Amino acid sequence: GKNALGFALRSGASSMSISAFLSTFVQLTLIIWVRYFLVSGLFYWLLWVRPEEKVSARRLATRAPRPDVMRHEITMSLATSLIYAVPGAILIETYKLGGTAIYTDINGLAGWAYIPLSALFYLFLHDTWFYWSHRAMHDPRLFKAMHLTHHRSREPSPWAAFSFHPWESIASAWLLPLAAFFVPIHLGAVVFLLVFMTVNSVANHAGWEILPRKITEGPIGGWLISASHHDVHHKDYDANYGLYFRFWDRLMGTDRGLAEPKTGPIAAARPASRASAGA
Repeated sequence: GKNALGFALRSGASSMSISAFLSTFVQLTLIIWVRYFLVSGLFYWLLWVRPEEKVSARRLATRAPRPDVMRHEITMSLATSLIYAVPGAILIETYKLGGTAIYTDINGLAGWAYIPLSALFYLFLHDTWFYWSHRAMHDPRLFKAMHLTHHRSREPSPWAAFSFHPWESIASAWLLPLAAFFVPIHLGAVVFLLVFMTVNSVANHAGWEILPRKITEGPIGGWLISASHHDVHHKDYDANYGLYFRFWDRLMGTDRGLAEPKTGPIAAARPASRASAGA
């Protein structure tokens, strides 16, 4: 029960060595960086490097990504990875000591059925926190200090997936690692969520809609966040705050639908202006 969990957390924290934590932190940071470059780099090559006639996705951006903005996106994404690795390393080291709710054994049909349900719960929990914290960060009193960094990418590229200000990263980095201390989740589901969250974030900032229309404009798409949905948010700051699901946007009246694909040739990237360079 709660007493046993509390004992495990306390004993895990007291048994964790600084050297073990630092080693795990460094290794986890490198893994996050490699994952980021592999996924974002693949999307960038498939969608922006190849000739447009070879791309079957629907383009949402009017211009090619600007080199200075992409450098900003990569720099901030690497910094965000350092922040995300801190609670991740704490979770991993505590898991080694048996102090988390992460498990590996599966007992019967109910055990198999629980795995996707728990993953869905984690996604909904993350989506709920993201919607409300994201919406709060659009308050003028918080926007410049926490969220302007991400919105420098007016037309984001795949490199913008984790381009957050450190304060925004800190606000979001702790939620799911903390949940893993209390809500049982299979280790395989943890790995799935980490990969899914990365691919989802990269895809939704790619500047192209990779999902077919029958999904984005069908019944399922009416409840899922896609690149077409999130692209609206990067142009209309008062709309489309969700991360995975459109549930909260639709419930709270902030859903503004999907962006229309762009036609015609891709405009060349504009040179950086003084205003944007300082954003």
